[in-house]
Amino acid sequence: MKKLLLGMAALLGVSIAHAAHAATQTAVFSGGCFWGVDAVYKHVKGVTEVVSGYAGGEANTAHYEIVSEGNTGHAESVRVSFDPARVTYAQLLQVFFSVAHDPTQLNRQGPDSGTQYRSAIFYTTPEQQQQAQNAIQTLTARHAYAAPIVTQVLPLKQFYAAEAHHQNYLALHLTQPYIVFNDLPKLEQLRKTFPALYQ
Repeated sequence: MKKLLLGMAALLGVSIAHAAHAATQTAVFSGGCFWGVDAVYKHVKGVTEVVSGYAGGEANTAHYEIVSEGNTGHAESVRVSFDPARVTYAQLLQVFFSVAHDPTQLNRQGPDSGTQYRSAIFYTTPEQQQQAQNAIQTLTARHAYAAPIVTQVLPLKQFYAAEAHHQNYLALHLTQPYIVFNDLPKLEQLRKTFPALYQ
């Protein structure tokens, strides 16, 4: 079987590793400080990697201190790599809207304010764009929230990984007050709301 797979990969001009990677899809979400959003998606079954970073601005301003000024166009974001055979983009959207953040808060999230903390979905395919827009329309029609959803749906131009000390931040700072009060409750909500997805 392995020989057959190698032969097919050679015929197609791709490696087995590349073929496996091609099955993975990418989604980019912005919902306030990336520490909590990162942690939420790291606990979703079928997610293979989560990277905290910046989306919406230019490369030369993709640095925490500059982004924190709030005028770069960047939003603190997470890039989620996932196996669509195990978790769908629609399910990731459900987690985004119901657990990862509050989509009705404009240019803020919890104690953090500024455009860098805005609610946004950066789509990577037309299908993602359509699903994101449909999700917002459905939630709006159902009056799921008392206030209007302010989530932006934008094409992903580029994603820039954040500095190393921002990666996997929650797991490395479990007792930090900000994490305890703002982000650990999100993990508990994920566990209760989506027990089949929680890992």
